[in-house]
Amino acid sequence: MSGAASASDCFQFPEIIQGGMGVGISSWSLARAVSMAGGIGVVSGTALDTVLIRRLQDGDPDGSMRMALAAFPFQEMVAPILAAWFIPEEKSETLKYQSRPLPTAEMSRMDEELLIVGSFVEVYLAKQGQGGMVGVNLLEKIQLTALPTLFGAMLAGVDVVIMGGGIPVAIPEVLEGLAQLRPVELKLHVEDVESANIYTTSFHPGTYVPVLAEALKQPLFFAVVSSHTLARALVKKTMGRVDGFIVESHKAGGHNAPPRRDGVFGPRDECSTDCIADLGLPFWLAGGRASPERLQAALNAGASGVQIGSAFACSDESGMLPEIKQALIVRALAGKLEVITDFQASPTGYPFKRANLGNDRIPKNCRVCDLGYLRQIYEQEPGLLGYRCSASLKKSYLRRGGSEAETEGKYCLCNGLLATIGLGQVRKGQATPPLVTIGEDLSFLKAFLEEGATSYTATEFMAWLRPAKVQANALCGER
Repeated sequence: MSGAASASDCFQFPEIIQGGMGVGISSWSLARAVSMAGGIGVVSGTALDTVLIRRLQDGDPDGSMRMALAAFPFQEMVAPILAAWFIPEEKSETLKYQSRPLPTAEMSRMDEELLIVGSFVEVYLAKQGQGGMVGVNLLEKIQLTALPTLFGAMLAGVDVVIMGGGIPVAIPEVLEGLAQLRPVELKLHVEDVESANIYTTSFHPGTYVPVLAEALKQPLFFAVVSSHTLARALVKKTMGRVDGFIVESHKAGGHNAPPRRDGVFGPRDECSTDCIADLGLPFWLAGGRASPERLQAALNAGASGVQIGSAFACSDESGMLPEIKQALIVRALAGKLEVITDFQASPTGYPFKRANLGNDRIPKNCRVCDLGYLRQIYEQEPGLLGYRCSASLKKSYLRRGGSEAETEGKYCLCNGLLATIGLGQVRKGQATPPLVTIGEDLSFLKAFLEEGATSYTATEFMAWLRPAKVQANALCGER
């Protein structure tokens, strides 16, 4: 492996990585709990600017946002954010959240500062006062906000960057450039390009912070892959370090890689762990791995451990609303939880897992694109970019060159997922209903929970998975 982990030897290559579930399910409180128990705690890097300003508009009741903002090393960025977004009084449930402008390839300085600070806040709170490893997870498909988000996480000392949902070949080189305060850029995925133009989004960290006494710590980079072919291609094509892989199966929640044949997942979609191991880098298996036996099986197969998402999403510390967690757990224990792999729901085009909780909580094509994280970029004319989302109003999407077929079955993931953590938008006095994503396999609940129990902490789950390791890491963290 090129490069060395920056965390202490005590915490190198933990066996458990907590999944980076957005929006805000992988909250700072969850990442902190997992990290303190000896795993890699991971915060979701999606929509952290919106998460911050909505928490501030809710009055920041526990003071955590303002505490982290006070720790940000460049306070000239913080004062305008507090002035614009902090409302001391608790927001009425019928009052609409104010939103920032939609992301574009050339965002304003103020919008980029909001991304930097929002990312710093989440990672800072997860790392505060403890020496465990903390990562940030981003979706490669969300390109427009990636560079400032990564920089903010690095200012907070993030240990690992995890990215999937595409082929993130540019990210290792970007991390190296950000650590040295050099200009960086990403080539954009642009549709309908008829010119010879190549479009990029760029970011210069040196224009936001003064010259530092030493370079920022460069975090490790773990790529999320679903095949050994993709892993091998990343190692070969990437400029910079690839430090490890998360090998994710289609059983995992959130977005999945598309099936390789006939629109149905089968044996061809299974990744060869032997081929991954031959690359000589650490790897963790993900998707349906939440048990001591499956952890041990992964270790026996040569993996460094497992990544677990759904079990932590249901824990007390996750950002999911308590009543939704309870509904998931109770229905799963009763064998009545339906988890659907929806091939149409996501504007990204990837299959998306959604839970049917037996009520009307799944948003039915809200058709309002007022956040814009999953918008597609297209070429309106040579040199001019446009933005459209297949989950927005059909007339708007068609006017921007999209097809009606692409709008069928689409959900507004941005608004639905924010509602799942209690930060949903209110329109005409009505709150946006939550959209819940979870993995297919929740069998760990019956094996782990005592009879009658319907809640648990992340620390308790970590101890069940690997009690000796959790105890040893806790002792190590005290030294």
